[in-house]
Amino acid sequence: MQCERLINLAKSWYISVKEETMAPARMVQFIKQHVAGCPVCQEDPDIQEEIEKITEIILPESKIPKAVRMKQEQEAAEEQAEINGEEEEVENESEEDDDFGDEEENEEPLSPEEEEL
Repeated sequence: MQCERLINLAKSWYISVKEETMAPARMVQFIKQHVAGCPVCQEDPDIQEEIEKITEIILPESKIPKAVRMKQEQEAAEEQAEINGEEEEVENESEEDDDFGDEEENEEPLSPEEEEL
C-alpha cells in the first residue's frame, strides 16, 4: 500500500477487529470506501490485490460471500477431478498390462506327444 493514511487507518481498524469492537466485514467495507475516495489509493496498481489479501486474513470463511465460496469450491472440485482422472488413467494402463498373462490360460492343453518334446 502506498497510502500512509490507509495504512494507519487499517492498523487502527484491525485493532478494533481484534478487540471485537468492529466486525471484520465492516473493516473491509471501510477500506474499500477509503480507496474509492482517495487519489493516492486509486493510483496504486496493487491496491486491489492487497484488499483481497486483507479480506482473506481477517474475514472468516463463513463470512465470505456465498457466490465467492461456491466458485472456490467448484475450482477445488475441478482440480480434484483432474487429479482423480490422471489416477484412473494409470490404473487402466496397469490393467491392460495384466491382460497379456491371460493369453496363456486360453491356449489348448498339450497332447501327451507334445509334452514329451
